[in-house]
Amino acid sequence: MPNIVLFSGSSHQDLSQRVAERLGLELGKVVTKKFSNQETSVEIGESVRGEDVYIIQSGCGEINDNLMELLIMINACKIASSSRVTAVIPCFPYARQDKKDKSRAPISAKLVANMLSVAGADHIITMDLHASQIQGFFDIPVDNLYAEPAVLQWIKENILEWRNCIIVSPDAGGAKRISITQSWLGLFINVYG
Repeated sequence: MPNIVLFSGSSHQDLSQRVAERLGLELGKVVTKKFSNQETSVEIGESVRGEDVYIIQSGCGEINDNLMELLIMINACKIASSSRVTAVIPCFPYARQDKKDKSRAPISAKLVANMLSVAGADHIITMDLHASQIQGFFDIPVDNLYAEPAVLQWIKENILEWRNCIIVSPDAGGAKRISITQSWLGLFINVYG
């Protein structure tokens, strides 16, 4: 049975460290740097041959740099003969571009799905996708986890007057996502936009 090797991209190393501690693992050795022309360079610092590799990299912050770094890390592990590579992407990049809403507009979420597959990812774990249809863009397994149970717990434990709160959504799409939260908490939803 392969061992688990957990790597962190540079997007959110604190999150990766917390996940590693929770799992009782140490983060794998990886060196990322930029060349003078801003190309990303990744060097995996340990053997991953036959291992089950997990790479944590979020699609936030410097989205394009983080995505490219993730693709290179996946490919580096794959060509180093890892058994399986799972990309853990808490915030999926380009998820809001999940449909063709204008003439000549790309479906960028599908492009990202294709790039992850071509790079060598065997499995994707993400959270709260902008639209569930994004899972259908992949030919590999995708687990879309939901933060709602943790958010509900946090609200109840950290907001003393949570029964008197109003959850506000910036748009109709967000209102759909928080409607379940509202029903669990019995709160009013207000939509602006």
